[in-house]
Amino acid sequence: MPDKKCTENEQNDCVMPVRSANPIRARSLIRDNLEKQAGCLNLIHSRMPNIKVFSGTSHPDLAQRIVDRLGIDLGKVVTKKFSNLETCVEIGESVRGEDVYIVQSGSGEINDNLMELLIMINACKIASASRVTAVIPCFPYARQDKKDKLAGSEENAESKKLAKKNYDWKFRSRAPISAKLVANMLSVAGADHIITMDLHASQIQGFFDIPVDNLYAEPAVLKWIKENIPEWKNSIIVSPDAGGAKRVTSIADRLNVEFALIHKERKKANEVASMVLVGDVKDKIAILVDDMADTCGTIVHAADRLVEAGATKVYAILTHGIFSGPAISRINNACFEAVVVTNTIPQDGHMRDCPKIQCIDVSMMFAEAVRRTHNGESVSYLFSNVPY
Repeated sequence: MPDKKCTENEQNDCVMPVRSANPIRARSLIRDNLEKQAGCLNLIHSRMPNIKVFSGTSHPDLAQRIVDRLGIDLGKVVTKKFSNLETCVEIGESVRGEDVYIVQSGSGEINDNLMELLIMINACKIASASRVTAVIPCFPYARQDKKDKLAGSEENAESKKLAKKNYDWKFRSRAPISAKLVANMLSVAGADHIITMDLHASQIQGFFDIPVDNLYAEPAVLKWIKENIPEWKNSIIVSPDAGGAKRVTSIADRLNVEFALIHKERKKANEVASMVLVGDVKDKIAILVDDMADTCGTIVHAADRLVEAGATKVYAILTHGIFSGPAISRINNACFEAVVVTNTIPQDGHMRDCPKIQCIDVSMMFAEAVRRTHNGESVSYLFSNVPY
């Protein structure tokens, strides 16, 4: 299709033969038409360069699923480590003038994978790639998005002294905002665009000065609930913390069911002190929904609290299943019917160790986001629909 800037007459000039009684005039018209054609094609080509998709080492299976849906081959890249554990990346094909997408999730050895992603972005950028997009299904360091802790050595004694002075000691924190640091690193490395899913905090998008598309697992979650929970109309959607209230109310509204939330207080990271249930779950199927689960202490305590409150069954649906430390053993010993996660993080090993874990494939959402971005189309369709 010609660019929109070409008028209808100019489009006709590009395809209609030139007729003139004057040979000089005819040659001039032919030259003008050829220049117009070249201009239109150059504009199209500048908006639609060729596409290359490369995979880091964190999640090659997801990258392969994405390119399979797009109908293209995965780009050639070699990653290795020197004897001193420095990361070395070699792009195995030309990316000059290409629209490059690099798939790397924040899982496994997060620091090594993040460094690998930065090196791959920079390697493509200095190799004259037209645009470099980082596809980061699970954004690393997303939980460190604000200053909300007191410095470790002062946590006990100093906090008591400050409390006596009626001073809010939390604002004396020297904790880093690491999510902002990661955003700066990606931008400096040369990333032009970020595609991710279910950021732990939406304000992380504001840490970037480049476009960020934050996709949602919600459409895939709704699809799974309707297809795998026969009595879903008698369910209640529960958030394990107050921060996820907006997420569960959105899902509850689309399912036309009620919602509840659990207020939790932490003694320190990964340890929950107390839980208070707000809402009635008696004789209902409780569906816990959260953006991620790490050691799973929160969702296991929440499940026990829901059973005590009279829930008949408890499901947990999580976008990012990190499952570190004692997470798998906790899930195996908990009262869940199923713990459902997406494949933003590799789950094959977790599913072998825990039969309760089930996986939702979201590769089609990332593939469609890549296709729409490459073609200059809107991705807002993906916020409420699952592409087929």
